Amino acid sequence: MGPAEDAVSVPFILKNMGQPGSFDYVRTWDRERTERGWWHSFELPDGEQIIGVCGLESLRDRIGQFPIAQDLRGKRVLDIGAWDGWFSFEMERRGADVLAVDNWDNPRFHEMRSILKSRVEYRQFDVYDLTPERVGRFDIVLFMGVLYHLKHPLLALERVCALATEFAAVDSFVLRDDHRPNELVDNRPIMEFYENDEFGGQTDNWVGPSVPCLLAMCRTAGFARVELLNVIEKSACVACYRHWEALTADADGPEILRAVHNINHGINFNSYHDDYVSAWFRWSGGPLIRDDVQPEVGGFGVRPIHVAPVGDDQWQANFKLPPGLAAGWQAVTIRIRGSRPGPTQKIALDLPPLASPIRLRSVVDGKTWMPGQIDLKQGLVISLWVEGLPANADTNNLHVLINGRRLAVTYLEAEEKDGARQLNVELPDPAEPGEASVLVELGTQRTEAKALRII
Repeated sequence: MGPAEDAVSVPFILKNMGQPGSFDYVRTWDRERTERGWWHSFELPDGEQIIGVCGLESLRDRIGQFPIAQDLRGKRVLDIGAWDGWFSFEMERRGADVLAVDNWDNPRFHEMRSILKSRVEYRQFDVYDLTPERVGRFDIVLFMGVLYHLKHPLLALERVCALATEFAAVDSFVLRDDHRPNELVDNRPIMEFYENDEFGGQTDNWVGPSVPCLLAMCRTAGFARVELLNVIEKSACVACYRHWEALTADADGPEILRAVHNINHGINFNSYHDDYVSAWFRWSGGPLIRDDVQPEVGGFGVRPIHVAPVGDDQWQANFKLPPGLAAGWQAVTIRIRGSRPGPTQKIALDLPPLASPIRLRSVVDGKTWMPGQIDLKQGLVISLWVEGLPANADTNNLHVLINGRRLAVTYLEAEEKDGARQLNVELPDPAEPGEASVLVELGTQRTEAKALRII
């Protein structure tokens, strides 16, 4: 896209989208729903129609904006905020195995499910409680008309991302120039917050994002690719993909030199935290911008938030740990401009250190290699060899205690040699000469102490 890589050009979609106005239409819709009883319209098997607030043509047009196949046999679909269920039943009609969820038990859904003799599963869930552990994973997630009802929209999008393995259809109200004339809303990543009932008199309408803000939140939630499809009526239709586009360049991706937690620099990550990966890689193919670099973790793409050169032919990229990964060892790779993935580095996700015993084999001066002592005139580094360390031991979860004082590990050998791994720590400056007791700690495991003479 050129130098302005983060710019989003949307006015061509937004222009001529209606007359300037307020949120009075929300009150009108609410009155109509009260009178008719139904929000969604339906065509019944005998040809009769139930007319709700949302007409059949409007419903078909909304779902038709998204690249969802007519034949969904073998696919699993989640409909979040199903309400009366039109989208759920439409996905079932196309052959999908469908789970519909809402935060209340809507009797209209049950009524229509019975009329249609549907097999769609219906469960009551708060959106923030939706996790792969509770409901599984889905090829397609529908998130239609829900986002602006949520007090924590970005967190909700992360939940959606974690559940989708291929694609999420996000449809949301968007704030436009029509609502705030002369404020250039259409081109600014801003969001209004409605503390009470400012949005159409309803207290469950919490936020109004602009189109650039909605796209930015979808990217930030962890999707690899985010595409604005259209703005229809009062909402924007956004396609959110978990994977990069198929191979477009006949080339290999770069070699990753190191992939670690961006804060503690270890290899362990926690899926319940907002963890980010820092990856250093080798690249000599010319300048890079964020849109050129395509990281993947566990096969899921994620857009970097930072890309910069850090030396001769070396680059650093920071990116969010993609939501929805299973516990275990995950491969980190990088593609460049649609290339094949390069060689991988491994990180550990939700893996506690093993509880097996560890043993401190030896302690030496890190400069002179003299066992059992360190000469402060030569430096402050001591080296230790430890047996029994698990593969996911790292410089963050491993500690050395000297006379009870915990010191950070500055180096840990990647693999065992002769049954042990080397690690280094640096004594505090100034260090006091004398006799010291040294042990290593990992989780609940501690080695027996060894004596160290500091001279």
